Amino acid sequence: MMLALGMFVFSLSTAAYQALQRQTEWRHASSNRVGAAPARQFLGRGDDSITLPGLILPELAGSALSLDALRLMANTGKAWPMVEGSGRIYGLWIIESLSETKTLFFRDGTPRRIEFMLSLKRIDDDRIDLIGAGTSVGISIMRALL
Repeated sequence: MMLALGMFVFSLSTAAYQALQRQTEWRHASSNRVGAAPARQFLGRGDDSITLPGLILPELAGSALSLDALRLMANTGKAWPMVEGSGRIYGLWIIESLSETKTLFFRDGTPRRIEFMLSLKRIDDDRIDLIGAGTSVGISIMRALL
Protein backbone atom coordinates (compact mmCIF):
# COMPACT_ATOMS: atom_id res chain seq x y z
CA MET A 1 0.00 0.00 0.00
CA MET A 2 1.35 3.38 -1.01
CA LEU A 3 -1.45 5.54 0.37
CA ALA A 4 -5.09 5.21 1.37
CA LEU A 5 -7.68 7.90 0.61
CA GLY A 6 -10.81 6.83 2.44
CA MET A 7 -11.36 3.21 1.43
CA PHE A 8 -9.40 3.60 -1.82
CA VAL A 9 -5.87 2.19 -1.66
CA PHE A 10 -3.23 3.43 -4.08
CA SER A 11 -1.00 0.53 -5.11
CA LEU A 12 0.42 -1.17 -8.19
CA SER A 13 -2.77 -3.21 -8.60
CA THR A 14 -5.12 -0.19 -8.44
CA ALA A 15 -3.48 3.12 -9.43
CA ALA A 16 0.14 3.95 -8.64
CA TYR A 17 1.10 7.58 -8.39
CA GLN A 18 4.54 8.64 -9.61
CA ALA A 19 4.96 11.62 -7.27
CA LEU A 20 3.27 13.23 -4.31
CA GLN A 21 3.43 17.01 -4.67
CA ARG A 22 2.26 18.98 -1.63
CA GLN A 23 1.86 22.74 -1.36
CA THR A 24 0.97 24.52 1.89
CA GLU A 25 0.23 28.24 2.07
CA TRP A 26 0.22 30.70 4.98
CA ARG A 27 -1.71 33.96 4.92
CA HIS A 28 -0.20 37.35 5.78
CA ALA A 29 -2.28 40.52 5.50
CA SER A 30 -0.55 43.70 4.37
CA SER A 31 -1.32 47.22 5.59
CA ASN A 32 0.23 50.21 3.87
CA ARG A 33 2.09 52.71 6.07
CA VAL A 34 3.23 56.26 5.30
CA GLY A 35 7.02 56.50 4.99
CA ALA A 36 7.62 52.81 5.79
CA ALA A 37 7.33 49.39 4.27
CA PRO A 38 3.90 47.74 4.53
CA ALA A 39 3.17 46.09 7.86
CA ARG A 40 2.37 42.38 7.80
CA GLN A 41 0.13 40.39 10.08
CA PHE A 42 -0.03 36.60 10.18
CA LEU A 43 -3.63 35.44 9.63
CA GLY A 44 -3.13 31.68 9.80
CA ARG A 45 -2.71 28.75 7.51
CA GLY A 46 -4.05 28.95 3.97
CA ASP A 47 -4.78 26.15 1.54
CA ASP A 48 -3.02 22.81 1.76
CA SER A 49 -3.10 20.85 -1.50
CA ILE A 50 -1.70 17.60 -2.82
CA THR A 51 -1.31 16.59 -6.46
CA LEU A 52 -0.82 12.94 -7.39
CA PRO A 53 0.32 12.38 -10.98
CA GLY A 54 0.25 8.70 -11.89
CA LEU A 55 0.25 6.03 -14.51
CA ILE A 56 -1.92 2.96 -15.15
CA LEU A 57 -0.82 0.26 -17.57
CA PRO A 58 -3.87 -2.06 -17.54
CA GLU A 59 -1.94 -5.01 -19.00
CA LEU A 60 0.76 -4.77 -16.33
CA ALA A 61 -0.27 -2.66 -13.37
CA GLY A 62 -3.40 -0.87 -12.29
CA SER A 63 -6.98 -0.76 -13.47
CA ALA A 64 -9.09 1.83 -15.27
CA LEU A 65 -11.84 1.00 -12.74
CA SER A 66 -9.69 2.70 -10.10
CA LEU A 67 -10.32 6.08 -11.70
CA ASP A 68 -14.05 5.32 -11.75
CA ALA A 69 -13.90 4.62 -8.00
CA LEU A 70 -12.14 7.94 -7.39
CA ARG A 71 -14.80 9.75 -9.45
CA LEU A 72 -17.57 8.10 -7.41
CA MET A 73 -15.83 9.24 -4.23
CA ALA A 74 -15.57 12.81 -5.59
CA ASN A 75 -19.26 12.79 -6.58
CA THR A 76 -20.25 12.39 -2.92
CA GLY A 77 -18.65 15.73 -2.03
CA LYS A 78 -17.34 14.15 1.17
CA ALA A 79 -13.94 14.56 2.78
CA TRP A 80 -11.77 11.45 2.98
CA PRO A 81 -9.08 10.53 5.50
CA MET A 82 -5.64 10.16 3.95
CA VAL A 83 -3.09 7.78 5.49
CA GLU A 84 0.33 6.96 4.04
CA GLY A 85 1.51 3.35 3.88
CA SER A 86 4.02 4.18 6.63
CA GLY A 87 1.13 5.09 8.94
CA ARG A 88 1.46 8.88 8.67
CA ILE A 89 -1.96 10.56 8.94
CA TYR A 90 -2.43 13.51 6.57
CA GLY A 91 -5.94 14.51 7.72
CA LEU A 92 -9.20 14.93 5.78
CA TRP A 93 -9.08 15.75 2.06
CA ILE A 94 -11.60 16.46 -0.68
CA ILE A 95 -11.09 15.45 -4.28
CA GLU A 96 -10.92 18.69 -6.20
CA SER A 97 -10.21 17.33 -9.69
CA LEU A 98 -9.20 14.23 -11.63
CA SER A 99 -7.90 14.25 -15.17
CA GLU A 100 -6.80 11.35 -17.34
CA THR A 101 -5.09 10.89 -20.67
CA LYS A 102 -5.46 7.60 -22.55
CA THR A 103 -2.89 6.64 -25.20
CA LEU A 104 -1.55 3.63 -27.14
CA PHE A 105 -4.85 2.02 -28.07
CA PHE A 106 -5.82 -1.52 -29.05
CA ARG A 107 -8.03 -2.00 -32.13
CA ASP A 108 -11.17 -1.90 -29.98
CA GLY A 109 -10.21 1.46 -28.43
CA THR A 110 -8.98 0.05 -25.11
CA PRO A 111 -6.00 2.09 -23.93
CA ARG A 112 -2.69 0.46 -23.06
CA ARG A 113 -1.55 3.52 -21.10
CA ILE A 114 -3.57 5.86 -18.84
CA GLU A 115 -1.92 8.85 -17.22
CA PHE A 116 -3.86 10.60 -14.47
CA MET A 117 -3.61 13.67 -12.26
CA LEU A 118 -5.52 13.78 -8.97
CA SER A 119 -5.81 17.10 -7.08
CA LEU A 120 -6.79 17.14 -3.41
CA LYS A 121 -7.45 19.91 -0.85
CA ARG A 122 -7.26 19.57 2.92
CA ILE A 123 -10.32 20.71 4.88
CA ASP A 124 -9.97 19.48 8.48
CA ASP A 125 -7.88 22.17 10.24
CA ASP A 126 -5.84 19.41 11.95
CA ARG A 127 -9.00 17.80 13.40
CA ILE A 128 -7.87 14.18 13.32
CA ASP A 129 -10.89 13.22 15.47
CA LEU A 130 -13.06 13.62 12.32
CA ILE A 131 -11.22 10.92 10.37
CA GLY A 132 -13.83 8.19 10.88
CA ALA A 133 -16.58 10.35 9.35
CA GLY A 134 -16.19 9.17 5.74
CA THR A 135 -15.72 5.46 6.28
CA SER A 136 -19.31 4.25 5.86
CA VAL A 137 -19.69 6.14 2.57
CA GLY A 138 -16.39 4.67 1.34
CA ILE A 139 -17.55 1.13 2.08
CA SER A 140 -20.75 1.74 0.07
CA ILE A 141 -18.79 3.00 -2.94
CA MET A 142 -16.41 0.03 -2.90
CA ARG A 143 -19.36 -2.38 -2.70
CA ALA A 144 -20.94 -0.68 -5.73
CA LEU A 145 -17.80 -1.33 -7.80
CA LEU A 146 -17.61 -5.02 -6.89
